[in-house]
Amino acid sequence: MDGLDLLKKDWNKQEVSSKLSAKDILPMLHKKSSSIVKLLFYISVAELFFWILVNSIPYFVSDTYKARLDTVYSDTLMVGLTIFGYAVILLFIYLLYKSYKSISVTDNAKRLMKSIIRTRKIIKYYVLYNLIMVGISMIIGVYYSFHTDPNAIEFLENTGDKGMMILIAVTAVFTGILILVIWLFYRLIYGLLLKRLNKNYKELKKLEV
Repeated sequence: MDGLDLLKKDWNKQEVSSKLSAKDILPMLHKKSSSIVKLLFYISVAELFFWILVNSIPYFVSDTYKARLDTVYSDTLMVGLTIFGYAVILLFIYLLYKSYKSISVTDNAKRLMKSIIRTRKIIKYYVLYNLIMVGISMIIGVYYSFHTDPNAIEFLENTGDKGMMILIAVTAVFTGILILVIWLFYRLIYGLLLKRLNKNYKELKKLEV
């Protein structure tokens, strides 16, 4: 049982005015909310570096992977999509940082509630964006495989439309599984923190009543 729960338990036992209770509880809710958003910010930064490493390390250790990437990124569209993807992640990090700073300096329950709502929306849209981008990336990857990968081209030449249907079906299943795994990851990491943040929001609403 943390300090906030102990204070609330003591609050229910003693006959104190709601004004005094709110004055005691608000700083704790403020501190806990600020810590949660700060942790979300750190996780987003770590995620950015993780994806940079995932995409960079194979490029330097595998000549085959390097050749494929060089072929893919010779297309201006792919370069633009990659820049756009990292720009969105950086924007997400910036928005989370702003939320953290906003919560850190807020000493008003209503403003704190607004900051919490804004943070929840940022996370929600970011997760949705990533899931959509996974699907788009898989479609683009399959497209380039059909046109540049010798093995895929040979397979299609030998199997025709049937081979195309098989590749599309396998890609669809694999993409669905990948999206599910990523969604579960975000549900586990971000979902737990947002649940705690939402709990703080509900406590703030009680103070406003």
